[in-house]
Amino acid sequence: MKIPTAFGQVLLLCILLLGPGLRVALGDVRLPRLFGDNMILQQKTKNTVWGWADPGEGVTVKASWGVEASTKTGPDGRWKVLLETPAYGTGHSLRVGGKNTLERKNVAIGEVWLCAGQSNLGWALKNCFGGEAEAAAANLPNYRIFKSQREHWHEPLEESRDRLAQWKPCNPESAAETSAVAYYFGKTLQLELGIPVGIIQQAYAGTPIEGWMPWEIQQNDPRALELRKQYAETAGRKAGKQNITKAQALENHRKELAAYNAKVDAGENIKDGDRTMPPPFIARPANLGNQYPAHIFNAMIHPVRPYGIRGAIWYQGERNAKDVPQAFHYREQLALLVGYYRSSWHELSGGNVAKDFPFYFTQLPSWTAPQTEPVEGLTAPWAVNREMMRLVAEEVPNTGIAVAIDTGDAVALHPKNKQPIGLRHAYLALERTYGKIAVGSGPRYKKQAIRGDKIILEFDSIGRGLMAAKPGPLNSFAIAGADRVWHWAEAEIKENTVELSSKTVTRPVAVRYAWAMNPSQRNLLYNREGFPASPFRTDNWPLYDPKAEIVTVDKPEQENEKSGVDWERPIMKP
Repeated sequence: MKIPTAFGQVLLLCILLLGPGLRVALGDVRLPRLFGDNMILQQKTKNTVWGWADPGEGVTVKASWGVEASTKTGPDGRWKVLLETPAYGTGHSLRVGGKNTLERKNVAIGEVWLCAGQSNLGWALKNCFGGEAEAAAANLPNYRIFKSQREHWHEPLEESRDRLAQWKPCNPESAAETSAVAYYFGKTLQLELGIPVGIIQQAYAGTPIEGWMPWEIQQNDPRALELRKQYAETAGRKAGKQNITKAQALENHRKELAAYNAKVDAGENIKDGDRTMPPPFIARPANLGNQYPAHIFNAMIHPVRPYGIRGAIWYQGERNAKDVPQAFHYREQLALLVGYYRSSWHELSGGNVAKDFPFYFTQLPSWTAPQTEPVEGLTAPWAVNREMMRLVAEEVPNTGIAVAIDTGDAVALHPKNKQPIGLRHAYLALERTYGKIAVGSGPRYKKQAIRGDKIILEFDSIGRGLMAAKPGPLNSFAIAGADRVWHWAEAEIKENTVELSSKTVTRPVAVRYAWAMNPSQRNLLYNREGFPASPFRTDNWPLYDPKAEIVTVDKPEQENEKSGVDWERPIMKP
């Protein structure tokens, strides 16, 4: 590229003044950090490889397995190729060349999964029951982990600002800092499949589902519109109170980002003991913050598409279950998110990421005081959120839920018993995506039959049969007549069905199961493979009155994330 002399002198001066972080020749070929040493590419497909260089520059990607792909950058300096991959393997390398050449070593080929969600998805292995011992023993070089720091932005980012993110083989250090749910998911797949597996961890604490979708697909959603309005009003009030405007916040961020880049260029990478130094983010005003619709998507999903993946697991929902109306709406939002992730990934990858790739959700665990009433109403939005996830899994093909009601904590919002959730995601994938096991999930409600004063429930995914979690009668079912008054039901497993009755309900019409914030201490229904049944209802009665006062669920007092003990549950034997 030829630059006029005067302009070139000014540009050189600016580069020298701004520091070594920007001293990159204009013609240098660059790659996102996703394409680094120890990376893993999805097997048996054409993987999208992309980056930046001079406009009009020729770029060639050569793989050690004998294929290459070439292109020229567009006017914006961006380039993209499709690189074919063989069956799984390790010890590969990539060379990416234009005016300069980049080499990526120790490249693996195998199965790649996106792991996304809020804080419980990001909750580190080292902070969980048995996590320290698990991490200390971790030595799986063919299990690769890519973990991003949290970021958000008010516009879509082409490239993450996290300059310290990198692919790491699974070892004690990388395992300890990885999401426990994602870690156990990926580890189980790697060991059971016997091939390289990689996970891309994108987690951001306390974020609503609205933040994880682009604005254009939710701009007609009344609740999303109201959310934007609320944050705009909040931003206006706080701007005056805290003396910060949007322009000032952006200028402060620009300076903080420059300082962050300078530290990275100087070799710094650690903050607060052993934590990796994150890029700066904007906390206020609210319309630039992490709660605002689309802001998480812009910074944490947009930059990683369309990296080749087999599927995704999703653990988010607490932030969208503050009250029953909000939880009820999650059904539409989750289906919308899944549809968009699939269609956009498929389109941007040239059709090489499946348009219906598997998408598995974590159903919310148990939280707050243990259940005492047959059915909890407006005080149990998490029960409604679980039902919405269950319905999406029924309605949207190639999706499923990892049931988690036998995990959780009565006080802590971040429970430490994450291992069962990660394992259940893995077993879902091993059953439905890879066909390696016959049953990878718990009993799924199929239909009910009313016979006199009894209701007979039928289930799918019963495996070797139904069973209770512990000795004694099942005490987690409720039954109601036409009056819609719920009573505890007497429940009996009869072969592959559950028979329900109540002395106070002579003409039953509906059933609900484990319908509470925290049903974990009831005697729950499992199959003999050790997987719990999802909460469900057989009625279609309104879950709330739109005109009634909204009941919000708040955190229990004296939350202590470092306390607590795990709960007993059947051992999973798929």
